[in-house]
Amino acid sequence: MADKRADLAGPGIGTYEEVARVLPQDYSSLLTPMETMKALYAVKAYIEENLCRELNLQMVQVPLIVDRESGVNDMLDRDGSRTPVEFPCGLGLEEPIHAQIVQAATKWKRMALTEFGCGLGEGICTDMRAVRKDYFLDHDHSAYVDQWDWERVMSPEDRTLDFLKDTVRRIWKVIRGAGVFAREQFPKLAEGGYPDFPEELTFLHAEDLLDIYPDLPRKQRETKILQKYPAVFIIGIGWPLKDGYPHEMRAADYDDWITETVSEDGRPMHGLNGDILVWNPVTKRRHELTSMGIRVTKETLVKQMKMAGLEKDLELPYHQAILHDQIPLSIGGGIGQSRTYMYLLRKAHLGEVSVSVWPKQLKEICEARNIHVLT
Repeated sequence: MADKRADLAGPGIGTYEEVARVLPQDYSSLLTPMETMKALYAVKAYIEENLCRELNLQMVQVPLIVDRESGVNDMLDRDGSRTPVEFPCGLGLEEPIHAQIVQAATKWKRMALTEFGCGLGEGICTDMRAVRKDYFLDHDHSAYVDQWDWERVMSPEDRTLDFLKDTVRRIWKVIRGAGVFAREQFPKLAEGGYPDFPEELTFLHAEDLLDIYPDLPRKQRETKILQKYPAVFIIGIGWPLKDGYPHEMRAADYDDWITETVSEDGRPMHGLNGDILVWNPVTKRRHELTSMGIRVTKETLVKQMKMAGLEKDLELPYHQAILHDQIPLSIGGGIGQSRTYMYLLRKAHLGEVSVSVWPKQLKEICEARNIHVLT
């Protein structure tokens, strides 16, 4: 049980000795650093254009800094383990603004739907940048985060698993299409002997995954299932499962993980959210690309905040906007840009496609493995 508890947050790697063990020993990048940048920006343009087309989104500007008092910063989990970078700003102000660097734009997007006048079935997509200082920095976790954070207005009638799955399939169509496009534009990507990108996603509820692997912690369950199905969407992340633990801790004030649903074979389940995970044939590990979900209603917001012991936050402007129907019902998510480039361009390390700070130990490990980390 202790392993499961420890597995609820964080990347699952906690030492650089373990990082050295999991990174490939015989790695050789299929693209040079400059070719990588060319391919990266080609993939970026493809995904932004096609994601907006598939989901009826418009690219918009997004904040890097928010006011702490607004309550719109993403706390990532509900256990308080990840806190934003914070600083006072505003020269000459008697009371400085308590500014925070965003960890994600999850809550801001939902409020922005109203600001940008989005109607039913319309939405926004952002080229979001963030800082998450409380990660262990390994091969696919960085303090610098880039995401396509998107949000779309939906109707009450669409708050169903069928609607969620349809949206997920559209996103996977774009991601897979970007991989095929990159391989056509940069033929070297076809020379590594890696398998084709899976055409279809396999949908599994977190409860199903626990039934299949009842004795394994969460990340080990994901690793096992991805060796059978190389692209999966795990539904229902945040609600406590049969073993008493959620599949993973999930913030209480955006994704809806409490709503009751019914499985295809009639079993009671919970949650209208989930994650796309793939098997990375380069690292031979689980690889998360996106978290997303149907957002809370005012009723499910209150229930989830009580479960998380965060009722006091219901007084914040973002939460009040939901409670007073000032912002629409929506579905949304964040697609990790560097994570996606890493997967599609067959890279062993996030630092090959993203410039960030890395510890000396990690850079030395990468150099020994022939992994060129950008600095």
